[in-house]
Amino acid sequence: MAYLQYRNEKDEYAYVELPSGGEMVFGRDDDADFIISDDDLVSRHHFSICRGKDGECVLKDLGARNGTSYNGKPLEAESVILSEGDRIRAGKKIFLYFEKMPVAADASKSVIQLTPFATNTFGSHEEAMGKIDQVKTRFVEEMRKVIVGQEEVVAQIMVALLARGHCLLVGVPGLAKTLMVKVLAGVLDLETNRIQFTPDLMPSDITGTDILEEDEDHNRRFRFKFGPVFTNILLADEINRTPPKTQAALLEAMQEQRVTASGVTYNLPDPFLVLATQNPIEQEGTYPLPEAQLDRFMFCIRLDYPKADDEEKIITDTTSDFTWEVQKILGAEAIIKLQHLVRQVPVSKHVAKYATSLVRATRPGYAESPEFVNRWLRWGAGPRAGQYLLFAAKAHALLQGRFSVSCADVREYAPSVLRHRLFCNFTASSEGVDPDKVISKVLETVREPDYA
Repeated sequence: MAYLQYRNEKDEYAYVELPSGGEMVFGRDDDADFIISDDDLVSRHHFSICRGKDGECVLKDLGARNGTSYNGKPLEAESVILSEGDRIRAGKKIFLYFEKMPVAADASKSVIQLTPFATNTFGSHEEAMGKIDQVKTRFVEEMRKVIVGQEEVVAQIMVALLARGHCLLVGVPGLAKTLMVKVLAGVLDLETNRIQFTPDLMPSDITGTDILEEDEDHNRRFRFKFGPVFTNILLADEINRTPPKTQAALLEAMQEQRVTASGVTYNLPDPFLVLATQNPIEQEGTYPLPEAQLDRFMFCIRLDYPKADDEEKIITDTTSDFTWEVQKILGAEAIIKLQHLVRQVPVSKHVAKYATSLVRATRPGYAESPEFVNRWLRWGAGPRAGQYLLFAAKAHALLQGRFSVSCADVREYAPSVLRHRLFCNFTASSEGVDPDKVISKVLETVREPDYA
């Protein structure tokens, strides 16, 4: 007996048993055998599965308006014979095909291999997009096993990972900032370290230090003992709890992916990602992050309170015997290939000019600056903001199944890229204006450039 696995309204794995004969229709219409009622992208009769003459399951597209996706690619053939683990998508609904009921929800899954673009070139667009779609689907599935809600935050972290950007997570206590990073570490087959930042933390506690050793012949020499920064994913918990001197120990690591100690430079592992958390409320015993270090973070991601339904699920799960276990889906080699692929996405002069205009409009005292920027800001964003805008737009476009970047992709991530790079003056503070409000007005003011 064959089955399709999907996620139901409760975000739990569910299964539909496929018939041993005849045809089973999936669609939005009430007369479909499996009704997908909550998705406008699904056609009335979207696709069907029937048995072939040898008993195999055959997938057919029924002329769906938005097409049927088969293993990340549009189903162009009239029909295709399904195999174990095949993935079918109709609109936003994703189904996994199994020849028999799996013992566990993820029994057939394994670490994703990205061989189609191992040479760091596009190769076949269809092959590359199929893999990207598979990575995105699996990543979201694994994160959702533990993290309730916060879909936008999870999406931004994934974009930052593919764009080689570091993230600063800002939110009040109890919003699962640290848990989210731990789950990410569980999903990725990478080395991870955690540093709890405290007022007495020293720079050498992060980067490492030279220690004096004595061998069997009583010869003494210095050996560099590597610090926790030598890892793939570094969780910097409550980063604003330590003095600027120690915070600055991360500057070279975050920008150059290396550490220099006693005149010797040591390269960090690849990939390397810093995910830092910060509490915006409790300010006693905290130290503001230096502007130079803030600029090293690609995103400043604000975590808000969960929705009512999500919060109900959170308190229900966490007050029971709920345990979580996620599966590793991506290794270092696959992530590096994805990061190279992001950099190959072309950007038109039109989009690059728009990103530049946004950044330049945040700088008070310049001809491009709107009046409200001169009134509210002391400093604006530097060139690194423009770079990160394009990196984020490229990764976002790729995850959306496109090899072209639009101005809308740039706008999507402008708040996260710019909010920690804008510094308000006293006038803004007295009028209740924060960087997010300035960014919103900049996005309304700066128009897309005309095509040449």
